[in-house]
Amino acid sequence: METIERRVLVVEDERAIADAVAARLRAEGFVVHLAGDGPSAVQAARTFRPDAIVLDVMLPGFDGLEVCRRIQAERPVPILMLTARGDETDLLVGLAVGADDYMAKPFSMRELTARVHALLRRAQKTVAVQPVQPSQPTIRLGDLEINQAERRVLRGGVEAHLTPTEFDLLVHLAGRPRTVLPRERLLADVWGWADASGTRTVDSHIKGLRRKLGADLIRTVHGVGYALEVDR
Repeated sequence: METIERRVLVVEDERAIADAVAARLRAEGFVVHLAGDGPSAVQAARTFRPDAIVLDVMLPGFDGLEVCRRIQAERPVPILMLTARGDETDLLVGLAVGADDYMAKPFSMRELTARVHALLRRAQKTVAVQPVQPSQPTIRLGDLEINQAERRVLRGGVEAHLTPTEFDLLVHLAGRPRTVLPRERLLADVWGWADASGTRTVDSHIKGLRRKLGADLIRTVHGVGYALEVDR
């Protein structure tokens, strides 16, 4: 069977970090292209056409948030954003403009490669299910309406623009309304991760959903997980 080479664009202006990330990804079998600033990253996304992007927030030219916005406007692609530790503002804006996941610096190369693999598995799974399920049911819970076929969400008749990961997370919660789902289970079912090393990623996407759909939509059960709190 022919092996399909997966392409990853690494956008990082610190050369030592960029080279280390590229070396690890190449060891995993990926074809890697490097870009060191905003304009070259957008151009590389057009010409290299990556299957996934590892994108630092702080870049010369223009920042990673603008890179993410421009790339996603041209061709949707899974993006793993690298942020300074504890920089919640960059994180939430990144998710809003189309990033699928984030990691705070410093990070382990093992976890970074695991997350890139997870992003690609999720993207492949989404493409695979769309042709065989053209008429996925619309979920209606109270004033929340989730059109799975069109991947559109309305609350109170007002459309909310969600990232692909936010949409998948919401659908998963909506499939079990008022049921508390542990963070670890959400990581496994939505992100495809086998371990619980990314629970903050779940928390950050929940914040994004609350910001776009209302703070009352999702209930936190501290130390456990989350539940969708809408009427059946």
